[in-house]
Amino acid sequence: MTGTQPEPPQESDPLAQPPEWWEDPSLPWKHKPNRSDLACMAWLSAAGLYGVVMLFARPALLASAPHVLASLGSWSGSILIGAKAALGDPWWPLVWILGTIGLVKFDWVYWWAGKLWGRDLIDVWSGRSERARRANQRAERLTRKYETWAIVIAMLPIPLPRAVVLAVLGEAGTSLRKLMVVSLSSSFVMMGVYLAIGYWIGEPAVALVDTYGRYLWYASLALLVGVLANAWWKGRSANA
Repeated sequence: MTGTQPEPPQESDPLAQPPEWWEDPSLPWKHKPNRSDLACMAWLSAAGLYGVVMLFARPALLASAPHVLASLGSWSGSILIGAKAALGDPWWPLVWILGTIGLVKFDWVYWWAGKLWGRDLIDVWSGRSERARRANQRAERLTRKYETWAIVIAMLPIPLPRAVVLAVLGEAGTSLRKLMVVSLSSSFVMMGVYLAIGYWIGEPAVALVDTYGRYLWYASLALLVGVLANAWWKGRSANA
């Protein structure tokens, strides 16, 4: 009786070298990182950490230090300062200037990352989420079609990943000077719009935030507990 005999299982080569740490597919580079790669990754990590901190700090800052929040580029803080300006608050011009810078403070980092790693960076950001992949693809198509006008569009309060827009511009060869001029100009206009909205609303906006502020600390705490509980549940599921 003849037939194809099953092949014996192949043994792993004991002399094979384990992959280097920088070959991890969750990292955006396809080569051993140099000084620029590591520096840019450090800045990206700092931007990500800032976003996480602000996720929890924003409600409390809105109630206790709205001038600081608005100076960091927050639209909600800017609207509140505009409302306070209607009641005589004199700090809105300084907040307008600082908020303009604060809104685009990490733009150069995302541009640099796109210049270094190109499309690989967007793939890493998309991960395994089909929803994130579709959103990033829409942002990429829009940016390649409208170029720097996409920066202005990404300033609007719409679900468009601004980081992807900036990374695509970096990959496409847009100069940093041009990018920052457009970013700062559009940021200045948007901050003015938010301040004007707050000024138009006036006292009701201040009263609403003052009332809401009594509960903001509880909202921040609940959000933190929810994030920690979700992380614990995922870790438990992975180990099950």
